[in-house]
Amino acid sequence: MTVRPSTAVAAVLAVCVAAFATVAALVAAHGWAPYGFERAALDWVVAHRPDPAERAAELLTDLGTGVCSYLFALASGALLVRAARPHRSRPAAVAVLLAPVVWLAVGQLLRQGLMHGFGRPRPPAADWAFTAHDFAFPSGHAFTGALSAGLVALAVTLTRPGAARPAAAAATAFALLIGCSRVYLGVHWPLDVLAGWLLAAAWLALGALLFRKQLRALRATAPGADRSPR
Repeated sequence: MTVRPSTAVAAVLAVCVAAFATVAALVAAHGWAPYGFERAALDWVVAHRPDPAERAAELLTDLGTGVCSYLFALASGALLVRAARPHRSRPAAVAVLLAPVVWLAVGQLLRQGLMHGFGRPRPPAADWAFTAHDFAFPSGHAFTGALSAGLVALAVTLTRPGAARPAAAAATAFALLIGCSRVYLGVHWPLDVLAGWLLAAAWLALGALLFRKQLRALRATAPGADRSPR
């Protein structure tokens, strides 16, 4: 029995939403205070943070937000334009190009709303090795880094299916490094980062369902498109 890609992506979406809700419930049930293992992780990184490693983590963590993340989203849009081939409509090409950027921006609004709604405090400022603002849960850098890299991997998958696994592996490695850098710099608890990853995966899965539908519609109207029933 072959599982349709859309069915598999929908399953990923459901699992990630359920997992995020579970993590949020666990943290809320603990009064938004850190669990013992989170406190232990923070104590360990503070005791193992030499200057070269700290500087490297600071450079790495900057890749998980700001201009870099939107450049990733724009690159994924450029790949999607190539896949969609909307030759007849320049506005359609622009819409495809900007779709990942808009999806990232809307995701940021969702994450900001959740972060302020939950209001989990960050670790003590004395343990920070990097400037941080607002609340902790879910991690903004973990979410943004995972989502922006995931958008590129998704675009690669849609344009070159044979490169799907390497693209997914690279995006996963990037997301892991960005998320772990936040704990290493002392500005997030581990469950903040896990929640950021889960929320990004859910948002990416929802985007994948929408983008696939959009690409099929554009390809169907492209010159020379095969309009036979499928």
